[in-house]
Amino acid sequence: MEIFGIPHQAFLGQLMLGLVNGAFYAMLSLGLAVIFGLLDIVNFAHGALYMVGAFAAWIMLEKWGVSYWWSLLLAPLMVGALGVVIERAFLKRLYGLDPLYGLLLTFGLALIMEGIFRDQYGVSGQSYPVPDALSGATNLGFMVLPNYRAWVVLASVTICLGTWYLIERTRLGAYLRAGTENAKLVQAFGVNVPMMVMLTYGAGAALAALAGVLAAPVIQVTPLMGSNLIIVVFAVVVIGGMGSILGSVITGLGLGVIEGFTRVFYPEASNVVVFVIMAIVLMLRPAGLFGKEA
Repeated sequence: MEIFGIPHQAFLGQLMLGLVNGAFYAMLSLGLAVIFGLLDIVNFAHGALYMVGAFAAWIMLEKWGVSYWWSLLLAPLMVGALGVVIERAFLKRLYGLDPLYGLLLTFGLALIMEGIFRDQYGVSGQSYPVPDALSGATNLGFMVLPNYRAWVVLASVTICLGTWYLIERTRLGAYLRAGTENAKLVQAFGVNVPMMVMLTYGAGAALAALAGVLAAPVIQVTPLMGSNLIIVVFAVVVIGGMGSILGSVITGLGLGVIEGFTRVFYPEASNVVVFVIMAIVLMLRPAGLFGKEA
């Protein structure tokens, strides 16, 4: 049986690969959208924090035997704490200024973090084993589905939708959104806005680290893994709409699938298809697919 002229096993395999890549795009673009939408900071250090999260899981396993499941909790907490330090030490001085200053600062921080890990571990990748509980694959009849890849998609979608619900549908999310619109008014009601902003950036950093831990068993853990991905993730955020959380999630998953199918039908275009789509979207709708027009 063929679908669009290719064997259905290959078609469905590319669909799954696209969903896995899209899950990482969605997780990373989610953190970027949260930080930009609530703090108005273009966080170029997001890819480096993703890399640090993956390395944190690998180091904990190699040095102290910490399991994958504990790393899913501990790595985001550690990188989230690093995000809090970055926000308190550097970013809080840039609030109210042109977003370009935040972009340049976070770009410099990304280079520093990448340089530290390149100096310690080189550029060759480190392998992280798939946890025993998620090893192997399941035969669905029409395709063989690796268990870990299914877990990545399920976990990513659950986390993304949970984050969207927290920010858009809860009282805490209402405080966050109101604090970024009118901090003085919200502070008048007894809300500690600086603390809230600090924790928001830390939460965005933790989301990047969580994506890094999820990615570690799928790809090689290397200091370059963040810089190789962050440009594509920025394109995803622009297409979805800067600051749109649900837009980033939907666009990330969708573009991952489109990129996967492009590798089948026109492999030479697979590395640029996301940017072609971004250019088309910006010409037709500059605010992005789910963004609000200024």
